[in-house]
Amino acid sequence: FSLKELHGIFPWLVESIFGSLDGIIVGWNLRCLQGRTNPTEYSVALDFLDPSGPMMKLVYKLQAEEYRYDFPVSYLPGPVKASIQEQVLPECSLYHNKVQFPSSGGLGLNLALNPFEYYMFYFAISLITQKNSPVTHHVSPSNSAYFILVDTYLKCFLPTEGSVLPPPSSNPGGAIPSPTPRSPAVPFTSYGMHHTSLLKRHIAHQPSVNADPASQEIWRSETLLQIFVEMWLHHYSLEMYQKMQSPHVKLEVLHYRLSISSKHHGSPAQSSYPALHAYQESFKPTEEHVLVVRLLVKHLHAFSNSLKPEPLSPSAHSHTASPLEEFKRVVIPRFVQEKLYIFLQHCFGHWPLDASFRAVLEMWLSYLQPWRYAPEKPPQSAEPLPRSVSEKWAAFIQENLLMYTKLFVGFLNRALRTDLVSPKNALMVFRVAKVFAQPNLAEMILKGEQLFLEPELVIPHRQHRLFMTPTLGGSFLSSWPPTITDASFKVKSHVYSLEGQDVQYKQMFGTEVRNLVLKLAQLICQAQQTAKSISDHSAETMSSQSFFSWFRFTPSEMNGSYTGNDLDEIGQDSIKKTDEYLEKALEYLCQIFKLNEAQLTQMMMNCGTAHDENGKKQLPDCIESEDGLVLTPLGRYQIINGLRRFEVQYQGDTELQPIRSYENATLVRLLFRLSSVLNERFADQMDVLCSREDFVGRFCRYHLTNPHLIQKIRYSPMVKDRTSQNWGPRISLRFLASYRTLISLLMIYFIASWFYVGPVGCTFIILIGYFLYAVIMTFFSDGWKPHEH
Repeated sequence: FSLKELHGIFPWLVESIFGSLDGIIVGWNLRCLQGRTNPTEYSVALDFLDPSGPMMKLVYKLQAEEYRYDFPVSYLPGPVKASIQEQVLPECSLYHNKVQFPSSGGLGLNLALNPFEYYMFYFAISLITQKNSPVTHHVSPSNSAYFILVDTYLKCFLPTEGSVLPPPSSNPGGAIPSPTPRSPAVPFTSYGMHHTSLLKRHIAHQPSVNADPASQEIWRSETLLQIFVEMWLHHYSLEMYQKMQSPHVKLEVLHYRLSISSKHHGSPAQSSYPALHAYQESFKPTEEHVLVVRLLVKHLHAFSNSLKPEPLSPSAHSHTASPLEEFKRVVIPRFVQEKLYIFLQHCFGHWPLDASFRAVLEMWLSYLQPWRYAPEKPPQSAEPLPRSVSEKWAAFIQENLLMYTKLFVGFLNRALRTDLVSPKNALMVFRVAKVFAQPNLAEMILKGEQLFLEPELVIPHRQHRLFMTPTLGGSFLSSWPPTITDASFKVKSHVYSLEGQDVQYKQMFGTEVRNLVLKLAQLICQAQQTAKSISDHSAETMSSQSFFSWFRFTPSEMNGSYTGNDLDEIGQDSIKKTDEYLEKALEYLCQIFKLNEAQLTQMMMNCGTAHDENGKKQLPDCIESEDGLVLTPLGRYQIINGLRRFEVQYQGDTELQPIRSYENATLVRLLFRLSSVLNERFADQMDVLCSREDFVGRFCRYHLTNPHLIQKIRYSPMVKDRTSQNWGPRISLRFLASYRTLISLLMIYFIASWFYVGPVGCTFIILIGYFLYAVIMTFFSDGWKPHEH
């Protein structure tokens, strides 16, 4: 096809593949396309969308002709959309010289994107817009075509070895131009105007024929990463977006708003401020979204760690370092650190308190451990030493201090509100404790906190210095500030740029956080005891479930108050895993925070005494008041998480309690009428039998009376007629309405029929069997002893 025809087809083709921005058109549904279920479509899609495939060749072919395509601003992440609509250009150079205002009668603002940007915008945003895709089977996000394509693009445009492959072009010497500068019709307050991009100097301000090959090497890499970060990590509140801006940007925005308000003869609060702060975005990232972000984080660590060692001569470094090497040097602090921190904060504060948080947790832990993705080096000695964190990572830890400390406190607050008896929740606590317990890591975090808390010295050349945000200028080739050798200033710059100058820093190794860790240790001990009691209860239940015990049905079963836990259904193996996870997590927490062993021993003893000798749980934590027992916050936590429970039992007349789900309602009512008739007719005879002191009397007292109920009614001021026959000896036939009893009788009948016993003989066998059972229960129960009443 000719370029003109391809230019018209391209937007339709992109939308047909990735779906429409409003989510109505699903497209190829790459997020649900897997090789296991659709091998043909899966391989064809990957080949077609490969970096060297037909689709990318089309992109480069259109790129050479400098075509532009409109992307609606209304579908950008909320904070960016609100800023552009308020004519405040974001810091990221991705949006510079691209905003186009609508002509008369236009619908809204658009971005004029080149083909590569347009393709990648649609590819990245399809992860968020296509949430309601039809799914007919279970889909593993890490095996989908979309996940594989993200990994392929990252490896192609951010290579850990070698350089970025040149794009295929029909003209071998031709360069692929970037967008030409565009002057917006309305002036913008630019977040990045103080630090111009060298990419603009190389490309935008020069003809494409004379473009610098060095900049051509990485413009696609920078564009790809900016698009991924902007689309996947830029969804948070507008207040946080404003908070992240550097001081000089806030001053510019203030001047701009004052000028606008003066033109309209209104106050700033009446012009632009309410419009900005009226914005509220409901952003709920999915588990698949988090897994893709984790893939990005892991690859960026590998990409950054593939940086070649710096030469000894600084002059040699300045002449030999390629743009790709410079890009590796600043890719994480300049592009990812700030937005990932806000994204993680949002997830820690809004994610449900269930096991799906594991995806967020692993993504966070992947960012905290860049040494896992560094190239392996041969061990210095043959001695088997524990793998500790090298001192060379101290700078990374200090420049990402909040990632370690503040998010750790956020995880503590989550862990204190989850059920640690669940093996999945116990595993998450174990994973975090294991990572932070790596040798030398806690010491480096403590060193970073000390650097931040040390007083700032007043030095003449530092009196007017501002704390610079890591993302100033948007493009990595912007004018980079001079190298700062002061480690304390680096830590302060990191904290102030993310939290503001008025931050109230909470020390990870301070008293307040230490108390939270002690509270978590106490909950771990309680969860261990709870898991043990559940395990003991399950073992007792299994041992007592014999063939004949299955036929037993007594009123005490109706009053059982043990509610169990999800571990009852999971099994003993999961209970064992939970205990192992919690035990190791407690050990790691002791290593990290140097907890007192005597204090922990006392705590475990206190938790051990919280259970009685039978292994049953005590009442929840309460305090005495005028109105009786009142739950404490700890007691509410124990009830919510199933650690303790009130022993609630039905204490009224067992014949009048509600019909249970395992009973036949019609039989319950019929048997109640029959037993009432029998009790009225034979009341006197039953009284005489229960008054005897021989074995017959004991037998009747055990099976015809409820001593606990009679004792309660005798001393109750609410019962006026204590001599009523309803509370005396009586026959109860309700157990016959149980489905378990009915099935038992049917089984006995069929077994008897197998031996050619007729209905009369079967009934006789049943009656004899029940009589023998009743006699045995009289001998081996409290019925053998005369009741006190």
